[in-house]
Amino acid sequence: MDEEMVKDKKTILIVDDEKPIMDILVYNLKKEGYETLEAGDGPTAVNIALEKKPDLILLDIMLPGMDGLTVCKKIRNTLNIPIIMLSAKDEEIDKILGLELGADDYITKPFSVRELMARIKANLRKIDLTKDEKNNKQQTDSVNHKIKVGQLELDLEKFEVRIGKNIIDLTLREFEVLKYLASQPGQVVTREVLLEKVWGYEYYGDIRTVDVTVRRIREKIEKDSNLPKMLITKRGVGYYIADKEK
Repeated sequence: MDEEMVKDKKTILIVDDEKPIMDILVYNLKKEGYETLEAGDGPTAVNIALEKKPDLILLDIMLPGMDGLTVCKKIRNTLNIPIIMLSAKDEEIDKILGLELGADDYITKPFSVRELMARIKANLRKIDLTKDEKNNKQQTDSVNHKIKVGQLELDLEKFEVRIGKNIIDLTLREFEVLKYLASQPGQVVTREVLLEKVWGYEYYGDIRTVDVTVRRIREKIEKDSNLPKMLITKRGVGYYIADKEK
């Protein structure tokens, strides 16, 4: 039983050059039952991530050797694991850039440890649910593995998106957002509901995270992301997948 618990322990890579913050994070994560890996600069973070393949990464933006945004991009080229950016700055551009490069979320310093732990748990829980979903689908009829709306087709078993004959490369979080919307075409979904259902947050976080993720998806699936035909904004409400392409 003890061996099983050790095997199931999640490993989190903490990347931060400020020792007091590193110490606080290590202490709290270990208290919650996580294994931790530590990196104090960008190049070390990339090496550890690619070699050890942690379950989640807490990544500071301001790092020596290589900034967090570049680290995020390099890791994302190989691994599709949750990345939460830690930012000392509150500029919108940092937040948006971090998300565009593949981060799943960001939290601004000084942060509440309780809130950060909640976000970590939500991200890890979502990954586990997605894996379980994939395993369960392997036992069902292959016809049920796809969602098709107009030219948009999602293969839920392969986590693959096609527009016509073209395969579109999405991150896991982008795929989950698109899947949630495409499973109910024409139905407007609020940003708050997307945060809860896709990110797994039980509280309303920063809805800008949703907006940036939707923008990333549009840039990949739309012919013109400024004039979307598939992923539509209902101003002041939320987003929906058009059941018929305009």
